[in-house]
Amino acid sequence: MVDVADKAVTMRRAVAEGAVVMQPATLALIRAGDAKKGDVLGTARLAGIMAAKRTHELIPLCHPLAITKVSVDLVLDEALPGVRVSAEVRVAGQTGVEMEALTAVSVACLTIYDMVKAADRGMRIDAIQLVHKSGGKSGVYERGRADA
Repeated sequence: MVDVADKAVTMRRAVAEGAVVMQPATLALIRAGDAKKGDVLGTARLAGIMAAKRTHELIPLCHPLAITKVSVDLVLDEALPGVRVSAEVRVAGQTGVEMEALTAVSVACLTIYDMVKAADRGMRIDAIQLVHKSGGKSGVYERGRADA
């Protein structure tokens, strides 16, 4: 584990995103609330939040953090078709929260897959990526920005 004792405590924020691509009928099942396992989006949101808080238990060498905010947003998207997932994590600390945001998105996507896999085993978890990071010595990162 990296020693962060000499790093300044700063407000740190990370945003990650991903998607679960599925058959249109599977998306309709989620939209209607008819999944046999229950509320797909509510369960995935809760799973993502819980995962962010436990990232240090899942990823070797990650520091346990006193996270101040985790939000997981899920949007049904007919164009995919599927569910777009994003997570924002914040902390006042000495190390960033990129891994926590990425873990939240990953586990939320896996939860969606688990909740409706009986209807569509061909779903694809796609494009999990960091889209924003701020705070700390390295400053701001924005995906797609030329100087990032």
